[in-house]
Amino acid sequence: MRRRTTYVLMFIIMLSHFSCNDYLELIPPEGLIREEFWKSQSDVESVLMAAYQRFAGLDGLLFVYGEVRAEMVMGDVDQHNTERLLAESNIYSDNARSNWYSFYKVINNCNEVIKNAEFVQEIDPTFSDFERLGLVSEAYFLRSLMYFYLVRLYKEVPLVLVPTESDDADFYIEKSSEETVLDQIVSDLESNRQYAPSGGFITISENKGRASKAAFDALLADIALWRFDYESVIRHIEKIEESKQYVLMPSFKWFELFYPGNSLESILEFQFDNSLGQNNRTYGLTDRNAKKYKPSQSAYELLSSEFTSEIIRGEDASIAKYGEGEYVIWKYVGLAPDGRSSRSGADQRSCNWIVYRYADVLLMWAEALSQLERYNEAREKIGLVRTRAAVPPLVITDSPAAFEDAILTERAIELCFEGKRWFDLLRMGRRNNYARKSKLIEIIIANVPSTQKRILAMKLSDPNGWYLPIYEEELERNQYLIQNSFYDN
Repeated sequence: MRRRTTYVLMFIIMLSHFSCNDYLELIPPEGLIREEFWKSQSDVESVLMAAYQRFAGLDGLLFVYGEVRAEMVMGDVDQHNTERLLAESNIYSDNARSNWYSFYKVINNCNEVIKNAEFVQEIDPTFSDFERLGLVSEAYFLRSLMYFYLVRLYKEVPLVLVPTESDDADFYIEKSSEETVLDQIVSDLESNRQYAPSGGFITISENKGRASKAAFDALLADIALWRFDYESVIRHIEKIEESKQYVLMPSFKWFELFYPGNSLESILEFQFDNSLGQNNRTYGLTDRNAKKYKPSQSAYELLSSEFTSEIIRGEDASIAKYGEGEYVIWKYVGLAPDGRSSRSGADQRSCNWIVYRYADVLLMWAEALSQLERYNEAREKIGLVRTRAAVPPLVITDSPAAFEDAILTERAIELCFEGKRWFDLLRMGRRNNYARKSKLIEIIIANVPSTQKRILAMKLSDPNGWYLPIYEEELERNQYLIQNSFYDN
């Protein structure tokens, strides 16, 4: 989305998010221009890997966007001011956290692959249809996932489907509606799922770190849930079930989701390896000494042994106690579910960012079933997650709202700090023509100081305020962009 962006592939030499050396060496060196590139299959692969690398590099932002406006985390003394303002819904168009530029860089890499792969095949006789369609399917997946984030963050965004290739390119385009963007990415995902890989890579990090058919199905189910198309949610998840590739980790191995990662439960996670210089950002956000983010009072009450019987997912696992009433987010800094053994050395910043895992999918399934009033089936799916966590079944009244509350709580416990919570709350707030908007506001302001509750509640009463403003520099560059009406004044 930059003005007159020159088509120069200037990528960081070290992608290295995947453990196989040949795989890592696919990243293009700096300074290659278009006329010198797009000669072989490896060039297509290198740009695709650059898209993965750039997406993975957003893990800290995905944590911020998915958590700080919800009620499970709170800022500490060194929280960045832009993020503090975001948490308070005190956002203006000059807030750097409203800048979508990094998202469109990933999209541009994907567009490059989609456009140029067929051209490369004409030059490289060893580049088969099977290989080309597989690589292009992954590009479609990453582009679709990125647009799904953008729609949930901004609602309406420019829909760019071709790369910025030359000085003559002009991408000053207007925003597309949420429905237009979602229609596009659903069409892309459904058209390309058949070509997506189904495992079979050399390393576990590639099998878990690249977009498989199950990742397509999970994303399609997530989009369908956002659109309240419950039958489609079930249809997509049933494909994951049919593959029989994913299971809930046993109770005593639950923490292996985060250390060492790439578990049997994982469907897709972005890879990091501190020993190769591939550092995540979640460690720096949640480490005790960083003093940026810590569990909120709500999280403390859900997960602390003082309040709950949660053991597998609670204290010493999702959070850890280091002083009276003081806790740290443990998933990204812990070496074991003991609340004491911290990551160090090469492990310190190596925790992967999980995009989808089987427990997440089961709870999506339960939500769709319950909204269709198939309550016993919904109970069964929730029960699978709770049984794994060694907690008793829930007693839930047969009503969509009661199940919605129970599933939201279950997701808050199981998926806490994984960048899901804000989007879960938005989904609840949007459902049935904003019928439970007040419930959303009640949850969000739970941890806000009493002096700010009334002001924040008033701001959030307008659903347009649930989305981010367009960054002021983008408005200056592109005359066709119109600011979100909530931030117009």
